[in-house]
Parts: sequence; C-alpha cells; structure tokens
Amino acid sequence: MFDYRYHALSLAAVLFALALGVLIGVAIGDSNLVSSAKNGIVHNLNSEVGEARRKADRLQERLNDEEAFANGLYPLAVHELLGGRSVGLVFLGGSSDQVNALVRAAVTQAGGALATVVAVREPLDLTGIARAAAGTHYAALAGSTELVRRFGELVGRQLVNGGPQVARELLSRVRGSLLSAFDGQLSHLEGLVVMRAEPTGMSAEQGEMSAALESGVLTGVAAAGVSAVGVELTGTEASQISWYKGAGISSVDDLDARAGQAALVYALAGYHGTYGAKSSADSLLPTAGAFVSRP
Repeated sequence: MFDYRYHALSLAAVLFALALGVLIGVAIGDSNLVSSAKNGIVHNLNSEVGEARRKADRLQERLNDEEAFANGLYPLAVHELLGGRSVGLVFLGGSSDQVNALVRAAVTQAGGALATVVAVREPLDLTGIARAAAGTHYAALAGSTELVRRFGELVGRQLVNGGPQVARELLSRVRGSLLSAFDGQLSHLEGLVVMRAEPTGMSAEQGEMSAALESGVLTGVAAAGVSAVGVELTGTEASQISWYKGAGISSVDDLDARAGQAALVYALAGYHGTYGAKSSADSLLPTAGAFVSRP
C-alpha cells in the first residue's frame, strides 16, 4: 500500500539537500568571501613570520654578545696558566694540521710553548724498528707484544723528559721507522697533548701491536710525572673519549670550540676530568674540586 507519509518525508529531505547545496554553492562562488578569508590568512601568516624573524634577530644579537663576552674573557681566564711551560703534542695514527694549530694557539695564549710535535706511524713498521734497534733487546720486538709495550714506555719517557743518553740514541735510530712526522726537538716537557685516530685497515695482529705501543707510551709519560690530555674535535667520528678515559687521562672533546681550548689549558695545568659538549663529558669546563696538582 502506498504510504504518503513516507513519500512526504523523502521529498522534504530532497528539498533540504537542494537548498543546502544552493547555499554552499553561493558561498563558494562569492569571490568577495573567498578573497576576504584568503587575505585574513595571509595577514596572520605574515604577522607570525615577522614576529619569528624579530625573535630570531634578538636571539642572534644575544648570541653575538655572548660570543664577544667569551672571547673577551678567554685571555683573562687562561692568562699565564702555562707560563714558561713546554708542552708536546703526539698523534697516535694520522696527524691533523687543524689540531696542531688549535693546540699551539691554546698553549701559546696561556703562556706556554708547543716544543715538540710527533706522529706515530700506524700500522707500526715493526720490521724497520727492529732493524734500526739491532744490537739491543728491542731487535726482537716484532714477535713480542710485551716487548712492544716496553718499547712504548721507553718512547713515552724519552718523549717527555729526554732520558739517558742510550735511550736518546736508540730513539734517534728508530725515528724514521717509528714516526711519520716530527717537528721541534726532544726536551723536558711539562705536559703532553694526545690525539688518537681510530685504527683502520689493520690486521688483528697489527691492531694488537699498535695498542701495546700506545698503552706503553702513556705508561711511560705517566711514570715521568707528566700530565697527558687526550683531545678530539666536535665533529670527530669514532670518538676516542672512552679510550682516553680507559687510559686514565683527562680529555677534551670540543677542541675547535673556545670552551674546549680553555678546558685543554686547565687540564694541562693540573685539572683532571672529561670535558666538552658531548654526552660522554662530565662537564664543559673544570670545577674547582677537579684540580689535582701542577706537574
């Protein structure tokens, strides 16, 4: 049976939908309405962008002021902390002109002098070292990790305090095979900066021998009573901070920053810790309680 009520409701729904569509179409077709909405959005966005730029300018001004303050304070903070001291720089593996320049600048501004810069050749030329050490018990070091470690101790001592004449003569003989770079002169040092590069392209045996020599060098430096500080740049991949910490020496992970250069000077002056901007650092700069002793 035909239901008029159902028909009336369906017709009303259709008419309502048509009316709603007409209204929406009129609204969409109203160019003034669309233009007004667009202009409002653009105005709000321009205001937000302008405010963001003003905020960025204010922050940049503050940053410039902070940098100017740090640069002005730095010479006062490190003034004569290394007055008259001779400092050495040793590269374990590949050398870096940038690190050399940064260390030299930091030490010099603190009143010290970078007297010696050497780079240990890695992988080690054990055959060449053994040949140059002929007539000594180090002539057999190519087959003994322990003998390589003891040779490293001799090198460390010789590097920082000269040592006996026999040791000086031996190091002079093996220098070409042991070192890939040498600048300055071997003399009594009162601080040593260490830059280690992650070993690459070595066999397991070569890596073991290099590790033994590196360990021996730092042992010899410590036995001579000289403070050693490990350094790296902010962007250094394969960070060596954990290696420095394992070796028991202070470290700086942001040598290319002003704070890192200050931390290096304080570490050489006797403060002990792990300094820098990376998560492995204990603090950016030393605290008063971190002072150990003046070497």
